[in-house]
Amino acid sequence: MMHSEGMHEEIFLPSTYAAGVPYAAFRKLRAESPVAWVPEPAVGPWPPGPGYWAVFSHADVKHVLRSPDLFSSHLGATQIRDPDTPEDLDFVRAMMLNQDPPSHSRLRRIVAAAFTPRAVRALEETIETRANTLITSALGHDTDFVELAADLPVWTLAHIMGVPESDRRLLYDWASRVIGYQDDEYADLSTTTPMSPMAHEAMRHKPTTTTHPDGRPINPRSHAALADMFAYAHALAAVKKKHPTDDIMYRMLEGGLTDHEFENMFFLFAVAGNETLRNGIPGGLLTLLDHPAELARLRADPSLLPSAVEEMLRYWPPVMDFRRTATTDLTLSGRRISAGQKVVVYHASANRDETAFPDPDRFDITRTPNDHVSFGFGPHFCLGAHLARTQMRALFRALLPHPVERTGTPVRLASNFQNGLKHLPVRLT
Repeated sequence: MMHSEGMHEEIFLPSTYAAGVPYAAFRKLRAESPVAWVPEPAVGPWPPGPGYWAVFSHADVKHVLRSPDLFSSHLGATQIRDPDTPEDLDFVRAMMLNQDPPSHSRLRRIVAAAFTPRAVRALEETIETRANTLITSALGHDTDFVELAADLPVWTLAHIMGVPESDRRLLYDWASRVIGYQDDEYADLSTTTPMSPMAHEAMRHKPTTTTHPDGRPINPRSHAALADMFAYAHALAAVKKKHPTDDIMYRMLEGGLTDHEFENMFFLFAVAGNETLRNGIPGGLLTLLDHPAELARLRADPSLLPSAVEEMLRYWPPVMDFRRTATTDLTLSGRRISAGQKVVVYHASANRDETAFPDPDRFDITRTPNDHVSFGFGPHFCLGAHLARTQMRALFRALLPHPVERTGTPVRLASNFQNGLKHLPVRLT
């Protein structure tokens, strides 16, 4: 078996995850080196990075996530890869995801105020209807379940944000460019469907190159790389200010966001609100298909669906890791970490920690308690977790009565961040 030292680079490389999450490596590292230094070698055109401390155990991951005073989301943002320039870092720092209390708390209150109980109840009803429509439309046809499942979060987000029906495919493409930049198939998706005049105008701002003049790749999360998305966001905001509508995006605009905060909030909804479900729903179905006894058990007793969804999220975490930056010199599991060094928590490893989950590699739809960290932990616990769970339950509730047959081989996304499938060919009958 490979020594743990040889595994450190393996867990960084996107190509590793195209073949599957390296759970065996995580298990060995948890036992031998629960906090380990990981190098960042060059990947294709992407230059090498300085390296980071990787955190693998459930207890340490939760400690990092609940301690923003020691492990900051703001200092270097929350992606393993450093922003290309100080300007890029300043821009992404305006995102709620990349802030620490108390600034983070202010933005979170603005978003939470938009999700009134009445708004959430109305959303649940429309999500249920949309999920049933999607499954019914696929019956009797060969379909790529990744495409089918992606429609629900995109449709829901468009509904929340007041994005016209003609433009909602843009949310899919923007998210693909961001979450799939390490994968050639996803890196430059571009919609060809008819769009609104507002969208056509915004598309004029789409970058014509993905590299800097010196040949370095442009960070896909930078303002320059997503100029078309931000042009669209401002155009949509102008329409809403002129013609107020009772949707969540308008209520957030009224909450007092600065321009950069608004742009980053649009980014957060359009991408983060999209990617979790695009990964979690197909990953959940593939996990059920790989465990036919549990699928039969769920079909026999659909009341188990809530706990089954939690186990799908634990077993197939949609996001595998998140970065923090040490604010001071400290020690974690015996390792000396210096102020300013990157600290990356691995949700995928924490969710299989033997000290937190008995028989952690077993998929058990009745597992309880189920203290997974797929939605994070602490002050940055995912604000959209309830909405994500609602969508997963709705789609699987509609799907369960119908036999599902695989018609091809699943294809994974090459990403060291997103635990995604690009294709899952099935036939629903």
